[in-house]
Amino acid sequence: MNRLPSPPVRHVRRGVGAAFAAAVVVLLALCQSIVAASPAAAAVIDTGASYVLVNRHSGKAIDVPDLPTGDGAPIAQRTRNDGVRQRWQFVDSGGGYYRLRSRHSGKMLDIASRSTADGANVTQWTDNNGTNQQFRVLDSDAGHIRLINRNSGKALEIWEWSTADGARLSQYADTGGANQQWNLVKLGGSGDPTTPPPAYPGPGYVTGDIGVHDPEVTKTPGGTYLLAHTGDNISLKTSTDRTTWRNAGSAFPGGVPWAHPYTGGGNHVWAPDITYVNGRYHLYYSASSFGSQHSAIFLATSATGASGSWTHQGLVVESRTGDTFNAIDPSLTIDAQGRWWLTFGSFWSGIKQIQLDPATGRRTGSTLTSVAGRGGGAIEAPTLISRGAYYYLFVSFDYCCRGASSTYRIMVGRSTSVNGPFTDRNGVAMNSGGGTEILAGRGSVHGPGHQTYLDDSDGSILFYHYYADNGTPLLGVNKLGWDSAGWPFAY
Repeated sequence: MNRLPSPPVRHVRRGVGAAFAAAVVVLLALCQSIVAASPAAAAVIDTGASYVLVNRHSGKAIDVPDLPTGDGAPIAQRTRNDGVRQRWQFVDSGGGYYRLRSRHSGKMLDIASRSTADGANVTQWTDNNGTNQQFRVLDSDAGHIRLINRNSGKALEIWEWSTADGARLSQYADTGGANQQWNLVKLGGSGDPTTPPPAYPGPGYVTGDIGVHDPEVTKTPGGTYLLAHTGDNISLKTSTDRTTWRNAGSAFPGGVPWAHPYTGGGNHVWAPDITYVNGRYHLYYSASSFGSQHSAIFLATSATGASGSWTHQGLVVESRTGDTFNAIDPSLTIDAQGRWWLTFGSFWSGIKQIQLDPATGRRTGSTLTSVAGRGGGAIEAPTLISRGAYYYLFVSFDYCCRGASSTYRIMVGRSTSVNGPFTDRNGVAMNSGGGTEILAGRGSVHGPGHQTYLDDSDGSILFYHYYADNGTPLLGVNKLGWDSAGWPFAY
């Protein structure tokens, strides 16, 4: 390992120099005894605040790389950005010890496997208040602190004095080195970021069965996640932690014969939307063929959401050649008055909205409201949510379904009414082509879009699909922050 060497030993001449050296030794010993007799000070910790911990040697912050939420994810350092993955809350364990909780995952900083060895891995883990999750905060100089693990007695450090992004955290005998010293940057109580990053982030870390197109995610009453996406008979996936996903069959294993008039006889159906309300899952999805305006949106319900448990509830709305809209990409919104609205559509004259009967989930009346459009240009995949005083309408501009050549990008506008008018940050109406971009392609992330939103226990979550360099559609996940004016941004 490449630890910094100890300071060199200086040799002193004998005679007068030796006497002087002896006096220095005595003086140093006296000073050390005085220092040793003084108890180590401890920084004042605000357990209601969020902190970014910046290493004195590298100038980089403790970070949860790739935004995992599962146990065992490694902890590293990264250039400071004050994002939620770099925010930590001190939790009092008593006796002068604290646990450090990630504002991103809710997990604790943990010395893996309760190791007492130099060089042990540092990970995140579910809070168990174990001594390997407890740290004493000791003052160093110039306002820095050291974190001494209760189980091992060793100091948290940047391993091998690295200054690189991604370098791992570890523990080592307390040397007081700059790589073991931390500056506590206090950010405030909520831990929610209000400043966008300087560039669009990459997708957060997910693993398992993550090949999806047009994802929709809901959280079950039991706290797990159910994902539905475009595929034969509506494909399903599940996750316990929002990070690892596994295939869970399809909503309709026996096929969707009622959709065949719109799909050319096939079972490939599109763009599901799932809402859990009144003890049942409500699944809206569309049936069409690529480029066709002969399309339909259907409803199914289930008590469990499991494969094969869905009951077909019939046609909700359809479109035919010559209509001014296309009946695909549904999104259910329940407003503050308990009224149900289905927002849907693409191309032609844009995004439309109809009212539904909450008792049946089916259409009521004939009113069709336009809520966004680009004069016949590429717009689709609406997601309409309520947050605070506003309804936010997310849409996808430009083109999907072209692999790595896809140009999808995610846009947003808002209104104080569920029916609009929706405007973007600059006040441009979404019915006149307006929209504020919050995510677009970059690097090997091509055409992010067909987004959906989940208000989860750890914040606002944006799901979408994007295309890899080889054209494979994959699940994308990022968190959303909200700036001081109430506009969302991905991080």
